[in-house]
Amino acid sequence: MLDAGNRLFGSSPDSKGCGCEATFDGERLTVDASDCSGEGQLAAESDCRETAIRALTERDAELVQVQTRGVERVYEGASAALLTAAGRFVERVAVHDERLATRARRDPLGAAREATGRADPTSDIAAETGLAELAVRADSYETALAGFERPTVSRWRVERAPPPEAELLAVEELETGATVRRYGCEGPDRYHLRPPESDLEGDALATLATAYERLATGRIEGGDRAPARAVRSAVAGQSSAAGDLPVERLTAVLEKHTRGHGLLSDLFADADVSDVFVTAPAGENRVRVTVNDETLVTNVRPTERAIEGLSSRFRRESGRAFSRADPTLDATTTVADRRVRVAGVRAPTSSGTAFAFRAQDEDVWTLPALVGNGTLTAEAAALLSLSTERGSALLVVGPRGAGKTTLLGALLWELPPTVRTVVIEDTPELPVGELQRAGRDVQALLAGDHGGEVSPAAALRTALRLGDGALAVGEVRGEEASVLYEAMRVGANSEAVLGTVHGDGGESVYERVVSDLGVPASSFGVTDLLVTLERAPGGRRVRLVEEVVGGEQPGFEPLFERTGEGLAPTGRVERGNSRLVSSVAVPGERYADVRERLRERERLLEALAGRGATAGELAAAHARR
Repeated sequence: MLDAGNRLFGSSPDSKGCGCEATFDGERLTVDASDCSGEGQLAAESDCRETAIRALTERDAELVQVQTRGVERVYEGASAALLTAAGRFVERVAVHDERLATRARRDPLGAAREATGRADPTSDIAAETGLAELAVRADSYETALAGFERPTVSRWRVERAPPPEAELLAVEELETGATVRRYGCEGPDRYHLRPPESDLEGDALATLATAYERLATGRIEGGDRAPARAVRSAVAGQSSAAGDLPVERLTAVLEKHTRGHGLLSDLFADADVSDVFVTAPAGENRVRVTVNDETLVTNVRPTERAIEGLSSRFRRESGRAFSRADPTLDATTTVADRRVRVAGVRAPTSSGTAFAFRAQDEDVWTLPALVGNGTLTAEAAALLSLSTERGSALLVVGPRGAGKTTLLGALLWELPPTVRTVVIEDTPELPVGELQRAGRDVQALLAGDHGGEVSPAAALRTALRLGDGALAVGEVRGEEASVLYEAMRVGANSEAVLGTVHGDGGESVYERVVSDLGVPASSFGVTDLLVTLERAPGGRRVRLVEEVVGGEQPGFEPLFERTGEGLAPTGRVERGNSRLVSSVAVPGERYADVRERLRERERLLEALAGRGATAGELAAAHARR
């Protein structure tokens, strides 16, 4: 029969239990399995598979979408191609062999194998329709028709089946109730997420869908408690099965997808996940994650509604625009109790909306902690500690993700406890709150090029009027560089100046700051120290510590550099040649005295690192020295 111009297909008369109905919407075939005992499981139920293939004998589809009680499954790519090829095959082969056509409706893989082994037209038809080639690639319906699945409450799709011929490497249960499996296969390893809602069935899924509908339509109100009320209301309507329904799990799932961040919550519940990448066009690309510095492909894809929801949420939380007129976003949010930095881009800058999420460590990083994890040695840390304490101008250098902000935050603890510090950032990442709770006088200024915020240069000028003290700039990257260096040159601040900048060593930073950012070479010469970080297979680490020498044309001399033996001193400090060591000497102190202070500081940092000292213990140690 016909329905609004679209052909409607039901199950065949000889079908045993399929109640699916299939309709076309453009290039999409939609299978409504609401009244089907097989729930439209195309991989497992041959009756349901037959309904879909019967529809595809009439026309092709680029995507097959199955809708059943509380669940949507999407078959595309090779899966949709296999079903479409089966439909073409059935249409053409029926005039030659009706029995084979009947088999192909229910078992296209078996029919393809049979046809290719015959010396008659059916073999050619299997090849010409593409069924033969697609069948060769498939070892079972479970993999050939894996598909992406989502409960209707979710805006994220998950592929249930593991990659074909993959080796299971590890399994981990997360606090959210999700399970993560890591598979080894050709190319990058696969990070296979199974969220807790994937285990829901039948009445539980239907109850969840009902609760979502009542919440979405405003029938249930109550702010943060609304999801729980919606679930209880839906459960009350399922009296026959109410006692068996997992009410708490249903509530957690509903909260995650309506008040939370969807499957981002499960991904960031894995403490080993540091980054999550959503690539545009988001609906066509799998999410990727970084686990212990290795980027893996997941089985997760957001829908366009998921991306729209995240965009709206981040605009609301940050107060920043994210639109065609302002197509980039830099913000922070909290996901799975972890602070996460959000970088977003959308049209016209990108072909669609994309996000990069980076978790910021909950731990308060200090120099002893960085010594303890191998980022740098106690000897190098002692030099950075004393230089910061005595008012040096220091830049932390490296590529994105090398740990620049982490090291800068650790250096803030090395400032004298009585020194006032002004911190300028466009996105809050430095441990301002922790420093304040430790009794430090730290003033944060938020700067950026977003609506309602002052420019970084204006924020810096404001900071210089807030009183003498130390200054920390989250990232030196624009017009604020000239203001910063002018302040350093004329002595507008009386304490340390700390900042981060993208680069790879002294020469690279000099070129960026002088040539790209317009700082005079003579002004750059007031920089005392550059610390270059790198990303390595073993983690983030300091690669090079350089002091700046010269005047009008600054040069760079390494004090520590990484060799095959690790981060090693170059001997410049020991030989008495370091300009930095001379410059941090207080009145009446000789070069040899500063070296002794460095040895004392090295022993202190080693001791603190050895016993895993907290930020509180570090603060107490600073108060004593």
